[in-house]
Amino acid sequence: MKAITPLHRIHGLDTLRALAIVLVFANHHLLFVSKASPFGWLGEIGWIGVDLFFGLSGYLIGNQIFAAMRTQEGLSLPVFYARRFLRTLPNFYVVLALYACWPWFRHGAPMPPLWEFLTFTQNINLTPGTAFSHAWSLCVEEQFYVLLPAAALLIGMVRRPLLVGWLAIIGALAGGAAIRASLWDDGMAQQGGFHFYNLIYYASWCRFDELVAGVALALLKNYHGAAWTRLTSHGNAAFGVGALLFGLACRVFYDDHYGHGVTVFGYPLLALAVFVLLVAALSPGGLLARTRIPGAQSLALWSYAIYLLHKQLCILLKPELQELGLAPDTSASTAVMAAASIAAGWLLYAVVETPFMKLRDRWFPANTRRALVTAAFRSRRTAPAYRPPGTPAGH
Repeated sequence: MKAITPLHRIHGLDTLRALAIVLVFANHHLLFVSKASPFGWLGEIGWIGVDLFFGLSGYLIGNQIFAAMRTQEGLSLPVFYARRFLRTLPNFYVVLALYACWPWFRHGAPMPPLWEFLTFTQNINLTPGTAFSHAWSLCVEEQFYVLLPAAALLIGMVRRPLLVGWLAIIGALAGGAAIRASLWDDGMAQQGGFHFYNLIYYASWCRFDELVAGVALALLKNYHGAAWTRLTSHGNAAFGVGALLFGLACRVFYDDHYGHGVTVFGYPLLALAVFVLLVAALSPGGLLARTRIPGAQSLALWSYAIYLLHKQLCILLKPELQELGLAPDTSASTAVMAAASIAAGWLLYAVVETPFMKLRDRWFPANTRRALVTAAFRSRRTAPAYRPPGTPAGH
């Protein structure tokens, strides 16, 4: 299988995205296939891969928004939303149709109301163990995609917008910590893992730290050029510090995932680790940015599609492989599940995601108002001319 590769890739970001999907796969394998998973402690802490995805999304989307706002044409909300939805919705709708229309694919898991998925509110008061439950993170990201550009435009209209922007970022991080502290102090999280996940882990208002950290990095890049240059001139140091912080966050969550202190301050620590790792990935002279790991680019390209499909594929393959004598906790069984997930992700990427991405790049090549005018012009030019009934062809 060959990746359908865009013209320009950043190796460091590809590496982080590939790491994120590997971590998530390890976690879901432990939770839904075998408690004796070959991934061991990596499976226990693999949910952090979602937070790594959040940080990447925050930076990439924030960078697109701020770059468009700096142009003479300015950011176009309709174009931005069109580009985002053409990127995320086709794959999501195809997989959602599998869950909704094919009971075998759900493997007996109860299906939440369809409107919760269609409105991207499924993560709110989510019941763990329901079908397509891992779509909670997509709901958080879609809500983020809708709110961030509008907020950025509003802040851009006020006096001293940069100061207000940084205050908003600081306020968001402090607000998230305060909300988590309040929910935990009310005693809800102490009633067990179910309530912790239901009220804190899946909730958008508790889980945007890494998204905000990515936006902060994008703001730094676009509006503080001198600071950005100094920061990205120390790529290897950033890689070392980021790896240490990321390892520390993993250890803290591994030791006491549901504790008060970790619930309140662990996510900002993880956001800081992701922030520094992103700096390393974007530093031209750094090891993380320069090193191209074999297979990482392909995994990065297919990661969204793999994320959507891998969990349910593992659940469905488990009994089939057991009948063939492959126990769920064996490396052979895990390898088959990983290969099937990658193959299915590639197929979804090639058949669904790529055509819509080409359509997006053709009709909305940028997030600016000029792109909206160009799209409108193309639609008029390609629309068939009106011909009154009975008029011969060619007239």
